[in-house]
Amino acid sequence: MIDVKGKKITIVGLARSGVGAANLLCKLGALVTVTDKKNIEELEPYLKRLSSDIRLQLGNHPVELFEQSDIIVVSPGVPLNTAPLMAASEKGIKIIGELELAYQIVNSLPLIVSSSDEFGIHKPSFLAVTGTNGKSTTTALLYEILKNSDFNVVVGGNIGNALTEEISNLRFKISDLNYIVAEVSSFQLESIDTFRPKGAAILNITPDHLDRYHTMADYIDAKCRIFMNQSAGDFLILNADDPTTEEIQKIGNRQWAIDNRPEIFYFSRKRGVKGAYCKDGVIYFNLPGLTSDFCLLTSDFKIKGVHNIENAMAASLMALLSGCSIDAVAGALKVFSGLEHRLEFVREIDNVKFINDSKGTNVGAVVKSLESFNEPIVLIAGGRDKDGDFAILRPIIKEKVKALILIGEAKDKIKKAVGDVVKDVFIEDDFKTAIIKAKQVASSGDVVLLSPACASFDMFRDFEDRGRQFKRVVMEL
Repeated sequence: MIDVKGKKITIVGLARSGVGAANLLCKLGALVTVTDKKNIEELEPYLKRLSSDIRLQLGNHPVELFEQSDIIVVSPGVPLNTAPLMAASEKGIKIIGELELAYQIVNSLPLIVSSSDEFGIHKPSFLAVTGTNGKSTTTALLYEILKNSDFNVVVGGNIGNALTEEISNLRFKISDLNYIVAEVSSFQLESIDTFRPKGAAILNITPDHLDRYHTMADYIDAKCRIFMNQSAGDFLILNADDPTTEEIQKIGNRQWAIDNRPEIFYFSRKRGVKGAYCKDGVIYFNLPGLTSDFCLLTSDFKIKGVHNIENAMAASLMALLSGCSIDAVAGALKVFSGLEHRLEFVREIDNVKFINDSKGTNVGAVVKSLESFNEPIVLIAGGRDKDGDFAILRPIIKEKVKALILIGEAKDKIKKAVGDVVKDVFIEDDFKTAIIKAKQVASSGDVVLLSPACASFDMFRDFEDRGRQFKRVVMEL
C-alpha cells in the first residue's frame, strides 16, 4: 500500500490531524516537513507536540516545497483546490488526507513491522460513520458496545485523537487489535483513495458546509465517498427515513458492479426495514439469524431525544453486524450518557432547565434538538453562517419556541428568516448578556436551549469553547 521510509512527505495544515500524521511518519522514517499559513504563536499548542526531527515551513505554502515532495498529506480543513496543491497534482505527486494515510499504513504494517511482531500479521477492520449530524454520538456509542463485547478497539478521526495518533500509540502497545472505529467528515472523505471500511454508515445528510461546497449535490457526493471502495463482504447502513437515501443508493448503484457490492441495511423510526426499526418505543432487528424477540426498549436508554433513537439504531446495527451480542448492545445503552455539547443538561434554576447543544452547528441539527423537548423553549441561536437555509426552521420554531435570542454574525439573517413566527425575538451582542436574557424570559417549566445552527468562529475558538462558556455562565447565574 505505502512505503514511507526515506520519502519526502509534506504535511499541509497542522492542527490535530497534522500533528498525528507528522509524528507517525517521522517514526516510520519519512523526511517530514509541516507547512501552515499560520504563525508560530497561533500554532504553539500543536508545535509543542511535534517531534524535533520535523521541519517547519510556517506563514506560507511555497509551491517549490509541494513540487519537491514524494507525498503530500492534507489536513481536512485545507481545500484540495488551493493553487500549490493543484500544481503538485498536475506534476503527478501523490496527494492524500490523514484518514487515507492511516488506512494505508495499517494495511502496510507487514511491510514495516518486524515479522516477530504479531500486529504485523493481523489487520484490524475499519468501521466508519459519517452524516451531517449524530456522527460523534454514534461513533462513541459504537466504540462502547465493541468494548462491552471484549473486542480490542480504538476510536478516532473526527472525534478524539487523529487516527494516525491512535495508530502511532497502538503500534507499540497493542498486538491484537480487532477494530478501528472512525468518525469521518465530508472534508476527510474528499482526500481518500483506497480507504475501504468493512462497515460504513451514513446517518443523514442535510444542508451544511455550503460555504465550502458549491451545491448540495457536491456535499452528498463527498459523503458518499465513504462507500466508493466497498464491495462484496462489506456492509453499508443507511437511514431509511432520510430524503437523500434514494440519491445515495443511485450513486452507489453507479459505482458498484452487480455481483460485487456491499450488503445494505437500514434503520427507521417510521417503518419496518431490513436492519433496525423502532415501533412504540421498541427497537426491533431484522437480520439474518436473529429471532423476532431480539429487541431493545428505548425507555432503558440513558441518552434521550428522538435523534438519539436513530443514533442508537445505527450504532447497534453496526455492532451486531460486527459480531457483538445483543446483551453487549443493551448494556452499553443503559450506561451511555452521550457526549459533551450535545443536548447536555447543565443545570436547573427555578424549574428551568439549561441545555448545552453547542454542537448544533447547522439547521438540521437544531430541528432534531427542538424535536426532543415537549416543554416551551427559549432558544439561543446564531454565530457564523455556513450558508444555511434558516427558513427550514420556521415550522419547528413556531411549534416549539416561545422566545428567540440571537447572537453573532448571522443574527440578522436568522431574524429575517424566522422572526415573524415567534412571539419574542431579542438581539444581543454579548454572549453572557444573551444567557442572562434567556433566564429573564424563561418561566417555570421552560427549557433554555443553546443550539446555534451556526459555526462558532465569529465569537469563539470552536464549538467546544462556546459550550464551555455557556456552562460557565449558567453555573454563575
